[in-house]
Amino acid sequence: MNAPFWESKSLGEMTQSEWESLCDGCGKCCLHKLQDEDTDEIYHTAVACQLLDLRTGDCSDYGGRFSKVPDCLQLRPDNLQSFVWLPPSCAYRRLSEGRPLPEWHPLLNGGKKHKMHAAGMSIRHKAVSEGPDLDPADFIVIWPLDDQDGLVA
Repeated sequence: MNAPFWESKSLGEMTQSEWESLCDGCGKCCLHKLQDEDTDEIYHTAVACQLLDLRTGDCSDYGGRFSKVPDCLQLRPDNLQSFVWLPPSCAYRRLSEGRPLPEWHPLLNGGKKHKMHAAGMSIRHKAVSEGPDLDPADFIVIWPLDDQDGLVA
């Protein structure tokens, strides 16, 4: 039996379709992050990008996100190492670090997100919409533990 593409190919060898399918749709990368100016430590917040659908964790305009959100960052195999803020549960980060996909990942569950949501690994029911009177520092979060490695996700 052949190994799945994420076990048999490097991130750089994947097709665009394979690369895109690695995204579990958790929505964590679409939440605002804060960086301490003195320590460079990164803090995750529960404040969502304006395009993030808080019910599903999906981008409401994935194809047009770069024109609507100028600071939206495109994750690619050649710039993956610069995204140190990706949560340890992220498939891109996990594979780049030589770790397997977590058991709740949609690729291991017929493309369905129910196990990811049940494991508490998505932003669904946890995030708030950004707004002019909202201070992201009031919404710093520590996500649930990654069920395979005991790492903060």
